[in-house]
Amino acid sequence: MDNNQLDKERMEWEEQPAPSQAGYTLFSNARFAGFWMRLWAYLLDLLVIGSIDRILINPIFRAIGLDLHSGNFFAPITIATALTFYGYFVLMTKFFGQTIGKMVFGLRVIHLHGEKLTWSTVLFREWIGRFISTFIFILYVLVAFLPKKQGIHDLFADTTVVHEQ
Repeated sequence: MDNNQLDKERMEWEEQPAPSQAGYTLFSNARFAGFWMRLWAYLLDLLVIGSIDRILINPIFRAIGLDLHSGNFFAPITIATALTFYGYFVLMTKFFGQTIGKMVFGLRVIHLHGEKLTWSTVLFREWIGRFISTFIFILYVLVAFLPKKQGIHDLFADTTVVHEQ
């Protein structure tokens, strides 16, 4: 192989787009998790969160004499259970890339461009996006209709959920 041909091949290689450019993704063979799989994982996560609340939060509130059945949006029990809910999703997604529900069903949250999940991505997805999705529940149904099976919280953070290989 002569030097001209080597230079030509090197130039062609350098002109290739980076993995995060031109719509190229690092998960070309990934299988997106659909609505039903994600729903079952979410329901299992709700059981885990409810158990954490009943094992940790409720006894603490009883011990210090705080009301467990207040209907007020800003009641201490409401704030504590909201922190458990959002904290669970944020911490599990950041440190493991999946919640316990996703682990059981073999699902994982990934960034669309193959990047590592950052704190800002996870906070945007799990706190802000999930907050909106929780109050406007119909937005969860988007997962069934979008090509990459993304919910509104995924769209905010450029993430999706895939089946682990």
